[in-house]
Amino acid sequence: MRQHKVKETPPNPKSFTKRFHRPHDKKHHIDYMKYLYTAALLFTLLACSVQPVMAANVWDKAKEIMKDVYNQIVLISTIAAVVTASVALLMMNFSKSGKTVDESRAWLKRIIITWAILNGLGFIMAYITPFFAGGQWNG
Repeated sequence: MRQHKVKETPPNPKSFTKRFHRPHDKKHHIDYMKYLYTAALLFTLLACSVQPVMAANVWDKAKEIMKDVYNQIVLISTIAAVVTASVALLMMNFSKSGKTVDESRAWLKRIIITWAILNGLGFIMAYITPFFAGGQWNG
């Protein structure tokens, strides 16, 4: 059998330099994304260094916002609980089917439990957590 010989050609040094060197007649390309990334990084670092100075005001404002949001949630949940409980009570009183009465009782229990849990969270946050301020019992 005859074997084919593959002729190896040495790499052309001129083609090597063409791939990695910019010709002098083309304009230089500015990489704007690199500068944009650097600016964003500097802005983030600046914001992180300013944060401890404003921390007391930020945390006080966050606490105020959380209280307001929680009060709105309790208000809406109370209205929703009253409306759905009244519908369940109406279904329980005016239904002739025993199955509907049982389902109304089950829904009424769920409504009361959910409403109690939502209001209990506010009680825990307002009256229980101050006892554990600083990671120690302050009772």
